[in-house]
Formats: sequence, structure tokens, C-alpha cells
Amino acid sequence: MNNKPCRKEFTDVLLELAREDKNIVVVTTDARGSVTLNQFADELPGQFIEVGIAEQNAIGISAGLASCGKKVFVCGPACFYSARSLEQIKVDVAYSQYPVKIIGVSGGVSYGALGSTHHSLHDIAVMRAIPGINVVLPCDNSETRQLTRKLVDHPYPVYVRMGRNAVPDVYDNGIDNFNIGNAITLIKGNDITIIGTGETVYHCLQAGKTLHERGINARVIDMHTLKPLDHETIRKAIDETGPILTVEEHSVFGGLGSAVAEVVVQYKNVPVHIIGIPDENAVTGNSREIFEYYGITGENIANIAGQMVRKKAESDL
Repeated sequence: MNNKPCRKEFTDVLLELAREDKNIVVVTTDARGSVTLNQFADELPGQFIEVGIAEQNAIGISAGLASCGKKVFVCGPACFYSARSLEQIKVDVAYSQYPVKIIGVSGGVSYGALGSTHHSLHDIAVMRAIPGINVVLPCDNSETRQLTRKLVDHPYPVYVRMGRNAVPDVYDNGIDNFNIGNAITLIKGNDITIIGTGETVYHCLQAGKTLHERGINARVIDMHTLKPLDHETIRKAIDETGPILTVEEHSVFGGLGSAVAEVVVQYKNVPVHIIGIPDENAVTGNSREIFEYYGITGENIANIAGQMVRKKAESDL
């Protein structure tokens, strides 16, 4: 397991890039510790802006800086940026099409026992609904590294959600085919498709390996970009595997599962099962305990996928 959280990989790469590009500016909201920005602030104080606990102001300031040609990364807890500053994101950033990069750290249930006030299980849904903004959830350090490099000159606003804790490697040997908007197939298969995003991708990968050991050829896809969604990869999966199982650290409403289902109902009807957080305030515990409680584990994903494949076989009889 990699002992480095994605947020730390992000700040390490961004500092490296900012040393060479003085137009890179970081804005934060009393969150330099949460985002791991202390070294950036110490080394490049002229490219670092602290606005205090004022996420709405931070988004407005970021939009203004971007309008002047700065490459702006506004960073802080995902739960706050995806709630209290939504109007500023909608109007100042997305409507104006300023390429501000909103980095929401400690996303999903990363804050664990702090509870629903600090969880961000609605953020994909609300960001997907705002015109003109991309939504990306990297799954590990390698993907975070590639994403950060591409974000610097990406011409559109982007919301990026990262977790808080260290993550296992999905891409053991690095990644060389990462592009915003293009999903990555991790395991090929024709019996069923499992699609994950963000920190659930690792668990989907483990499920895929387990299923292959059981004789089920599961296709596993890393859908790192939720907007623009890779419709082509989803349609190909529908044609070649049939049933689709989605897994997300998000409400079952409006997230990855909903996005995939939107493609399915407009293309070809196949079974879709969504694993995520039901319509409730998530239970209290650390993120691992919460994942286990809601079945976001390789074993549970494999079991549900197996049931879907058996139903598929029965319907073909």
C-alpha cells in the first residue's frame, strides 16, 4: 500500500510545477494543513493566497485571478466547496468559463467520525448539474500525478475530489494513457462490467481479480472523469458485457451510477446495479469502517457481480 494520500501527491507535483511557472497560484481557506500546502506556502509565498474560512470569497478571488491569466488552484475541504460556495462556482467560475481548478480534499466519507456535516456525498451530483465544469476523481497517486500536470493548462473549470487517507496503488507501474474524459479499462472481460471512480476503483479491481478466479470474466473500468463522461466506453461495455455494476463513495442519487444509467436508458436496456451510500446520513466510523458497512469492498462487489451474471445466464436460457 502506498503511504501517501492523493492530496499530498497533488501538492508535491503542483509545487514542482509552480517553481517553474510563476502564473500558478494557490488559494486556500484556512486549509493549508488539510490540503498539505505548508511547503508550498513557505517556499512560494508570492504564489499563495490565504483567505481564511471563507470559501465563497475564495471562489470569487480565484475567478478574478483567472480572468487576469493566472492558473488558479483553489483548495480546501470538498464538503464546504461543494455546498456553501455553489453559487460562486456556478456564476463566477462556470458561467464565466474561467479555468479555475477547484480541489476538494477529504472528499466522500474521508472525515469519518466527524459525520455528515463534513462528508461530501452530494458533490458529484451538484457539480455534474452545473454547465461548463468538468468533474474528476483520481484513484491513486499515479493518476493524481498525471491529472495535476494536465490541469495546469486545461482550458475549462474543473472540480477535483480527493480523499484524505493514504491509498493503495491501482496503477502499480504508473500510468501513461491518462486523459480527462477518457475512462481506462483495467481488466478486460465480457461477462459483466464493473465501473468505479475515485477510491472505489481499487476495490473494483480486487473484485475483478476475485471474479476471474471464480471463472467470471469481469471487465473493470476506472471512470475517473464523471464529466465529460466517456459515453463510448460505456456503450461498448453495454454491447459486449451486458450487465453493469457501479461503485461509488457518494449518494446513490446523482453520482456515477446515475450518470451511467443515463447512458444506458438512452442506448440499450441492460441491468444496472448501483453500490453507494443510500438515502441516509452515513454511519459514524472511519472511512474503512464506513466502506465495509455499505459494502464498498472487493468481496461484496464480487458477490453482487456474481449474482448479476447468474441472472444473466438464467435469462439467456
